[in-house]
Amino acid sequence: MTRIFAYPLLWLALLVMWLLLSRSLGLGQVLLGGGVAALACWAVSALEPPKPRIRKIGVVLKLAAMVLADIAHSNLAVLVLIVSGREPQSTFVRIPLELREPNALAVLACIVTATPGSAWIDYRSADSAVLIHVLDTDDGEAWANRLKHDYERRLLEIFQ
Repeated sequence: MTRIFAYPLLWLALLVMWLLLSRSLGLGQVLLGGGVAALACWAVSALEPPKPRIRKIGVVLKLAAMVLADIAHSNLAVLVLIVSGREPQSTFVRIPLELREPNALAVLACIVTATPGSAWIDYRSADSAVLIHVLDTDDGEAWANRLKHDYERRLLEIFQ
């Protein structure tokens, strides 16, 4: 029972949304909306990722500073690419990862996607390899090595 009502605010928000969409406060709609909200909360609790155990807060701060700097640098690089009218040298890079922790992989996906000029395309858990699209690079291997050295190494320190 606690798994169904593990998220009481979500349950309430879904119920209110149901009632607003149905434009009715009838008992049938309240019961039906409550049931749908309970089912949705149960489904969400089944998908809940494992709780992260974050170590080395100093490394977290260094990683955050590095990500912000890389986002600013990538924004400028994409701007220069657009303004110059130069044709980008885009490529797909497959990178084998040592990371296995789901929260660390999610953080890495957010970092890659938040950085303009790169996009997380695919992850294969069987061989722990990620496919990333890079908008403009002349050396995919160097790009992959930088991601492994700068981000993966720090995420391994933080999460494992």
